[in-house]
Amino acid sequence: MHDVVLAGEVNVDIHRYGDPKDLAQGAADFVLARGSAAQADGGVFSVALSGGSTPEATYRAMAERAVGTGLDWGRVRVFWGDERCVPPEDPASNYRMARLALLDQVPVPEGQVFRMSCEGDPERGARAYEATLRQQFGVASPPSFDLILLGLGTDGHTASLFPDSAALDSHGRWVLPNYVEKMGAWRMTLSLEVLNAAAAVAFLVQGEEKARVLHSLLDRGEQSQSFPAARVRPRGGELHWFIDAAAGRDLVGG
Repeated sequence: MHDVVLAGEVNVDIHRYGDPKDLAQGAADFVLARGSAAQADGGVFSVALSGGSTPEATYRAMAERAVGTGLDWGRVRVFWGDERCVPPEDPASNYRMARLALLDQVPVPEGQVFRMSCEGDPERGARAYEATLRQQFGVASPPSFDLILLGLGTDGHTASLFPDSAALDSHGRWVLPNYVEKMGAWRMTLSLEVLNAAAAVAFLVQGEEKARVLHSLLDRGEQSQSFPAARVRPRGGELHWFIDAAAGRDLVGG
């Protein structure tokens, strides 16, 4: 099921699936199709990946479909939307998860995979990643990713933008270190400024524990503005939500 809702100047496309497996397969097909479209006429597909179990299932589905989709993996640039400040081999690393689920299975050139590194000094790591973005996209304005994949927390956070956290105010920064008080840990995240400069953003959400916050975000409008995810409104006007039946149980028409 696919709904299109106009929220202000943003088209919100809601892609509904019966279960997590179908969601992962549908999202994988979407990402691969977007990549092929971005590569038309010799272009490069620039994508920012998310951590979390729902994206992991999507990456595994993408790996299974890696051949014969029309996507040229040699013209893909891979970035991350956020990262935990842990070494790349740590089980909590978003990079490690994406590496095992997808990147080790497809022929993306190593020089086109741009890991977020903040296991040392988080501020230095954030500025280094911003320098990488400026080198890859240009320095004049925030990078315009072809697609950014995001998850959703039960508290309404996305990427590593948590409620009331300092990183919600970027002050022109593209990449920010963010100390998450309730977790007692540092993270690195793309800023809202960068998320909203993307050509398309896709949230991947599953499970009944996400139903309440998803209902607030998609059905209750202004009442959801305290959630960081509500502030993701890409200026290109294309926002997608991939949800399963459990997450979408409370939505109008759900």
